[in-house]
Amino acid sequence: MSESIIKNKSFLFAIRIVKLYQYIVLEKKEYVLSKQLLRSGTSIGANVREAINGQSKADFIHKLSISQKECDETLYWLELLKETFYINEVEFLSIHSDATELLKILKSIIISTKQNNS
Repeated sequence: MSESIIKNKSFLFAIRIVKLYQYIVLEKKEYVLSKQLLRSGTSIGANVREAINGQSKADFIHKLSISQKECDETLYWLELLKETFYINEVEFLSIHSDATELLKILKSIIISTKQNNS
């Protein structure tokens, strides 16, 4: 159940990241920070997909851990874009909230999988 939730949420989040990237590039003419955001923000879902298709519980945990790191990195880029005025407070709060929710879900799945693996 939680695998499909994280799979869907991470995919929808990636779509939001792509759209935010397009906006920042087209409207704000910023190319470096936005590219980092695009890479980390879309990597979350890609690693979730790899985790779901993992060969073992250890592989599953490893790939989700990479997703967790990418999600935290995405939060960093979002915070930096806000503080440098490439995105406003409203834009930031909306997508930051989604990223924080993803991070919490990922952490929860990793913890419960480790506990069930013991």
